[in-house]
Amino acid sequence: MSMNDAVSWLHVEAVGSRSIAAEQIGIALTGDVLPAEALYAPEKVRAAPGTSNLPTAALCLGREEELVGLRRILTDRREGAITQSGTVHGLGGIGKSTLALHYAHRHRGDYALIWWINAASPDEIETSLTNLTHMLAPSWAATAERAAQVAWAMQWLAWHPGWLLVYDNVENPDDLAPYTGALPQGHHLATSRRTTGWPDSAPTVTLGILNADDATTLLCRLVFKDKPATRRQQSDARALATDLGYFPLAIKQAGAYLSQNRGVSLAAYRRRLSTKLGKAAHGIDAERTIARIWNVTLRALEADDPLAVDVLHTAAWLAPDDIPHTLLTPIGGDPEDTAEAIGTLAAYSMVSDTGTTVTVHRLVQAILRTSQSVEGTQLPRHLQGRDRAEQAVLHSLAPPPGEDTTADSQWDTVIPHLVTLAATPPARTPQRSPHRRVHHSRQPPPPARPHRPHHSPTGGHPRSTGASARRQPP
Repeated sequence: MSMNDAVSWLHVEAVGSRSIAAEQIGIALTGDVLPAEALYAPEKVRAAPGTSNLPTAALCLGREEELVGLRRILTDRREGAITQSGTVHGLGGIGKSTLALHYAHRHRGDYALIWWINAASPDEIETSLTNLTHMLAPSWAATAERAAQVAWAMQWLAWHPGWLLVYDNVENPDDLAPYTGALPQGHHLATSRRTTGWPDSAPTVTLGILNADDATTLLCRLVFKDKPATRRQQSDARALATDLGYFPLAIKQAGAYLSQNRGVSLAAYRRRLSTKLGKAAHGIDAERTIARIWNVTLRALEADDPLAVDVLHTAAWLAPDDIPHTLLTPIGGDPEDTAEAIGTLAAYSMVSDTGTTVTVHRLVQAILRTSQSVEGTQLPRHLQGRDRAEQAVLHSLAPPPGEDTTADSQWDTVIPHLVTLAATPPARTPQRSPHRRVHHSRQPPPPARPHRPHHSPTGGHPRSTGASARRQPP
């Protein structure tokens, strides 16, 4: 090759707009600079392994069957909702969130991302989604509008498979429709007090109270930590767990209180149970105490259906199981209105309803029986409920027109509620105004006085038969 040929070969020429030329080029950037959005396109952003915002896992005992069932539902189907059925439909504190959280921690390695969403309202759901955007694309999210952040999170979830979204404390199942329908790439898990309104495609996991052994074990572990409980302490713990209705949150609250207040024994806690239910140990969120949790539901019920609250306060003074609708219907009231009120209570999981009878959790009753302050001279709400319960029992025991006695079957139905009324006198209250008289002086005595109910030799609940219950007036 001649010198002229070499010079000709080394000649490099750039042709065209924005072109460059050089003997050697490593990296060349031409054209417009990419916008910041392109660097954070949802389909391009990867989540680090194990990404989540999960709270710390709480102690979860006696839920293995439910955890296995939940895993089966979520792997076979794409949606699941933890509600409750049976005696304590969806009551706050049954352990829905604890179960969902335990599931999420147990299967953390099975998901690319797990995100805990506060789902009490559509606004809170969106806030949780903006938090997801801030986690995955912090620089872009810092200057983006809220709506854009929500849209980005939705797009990310649409592009990437294998995640789990936990919607905690759903008040309205319809609030999840924009997400469960549009995001099929992962699992949706909801917790809610509501037992109705879920789509047929979303199977539910029924969550009931703990069994006696698990409840006792949980209470002992919370109170005595790693120290073995004595036989007497185990017996007292079992008795307290029974009084607490094997209710998970109540047991955890009692355990935290007793662990902090070493001078209060299990037996002493039992004696003052109704007053202790509203007290939380230091470090325990006061909004998570039993009374406060259910007061949230009661406030919602008051706005939605005031009659439902009256019905619940009446049921608080009767036996917890098999309360006839007729005992909850105000004298002269419309049974259909009562049925609708009971339906509202069941929808909020405050009672379970068979269509003719109602069951209420014992702890709900214990709280509703405690004094509640009111303004002016109005009779406190819990005493109004007591009045209605007494009037309902007396009215139900009145012989039918033209009859001298009450039927045996009616006695058998009412006796458990009469016994409960006798065993649960209301606490002392301040002296009422002179112009108000307690209804006891206005009411006639029962038309028939039952014999003292038999008690089982094992110390169980009072029971009576038609023969022993039926007595003529003296």
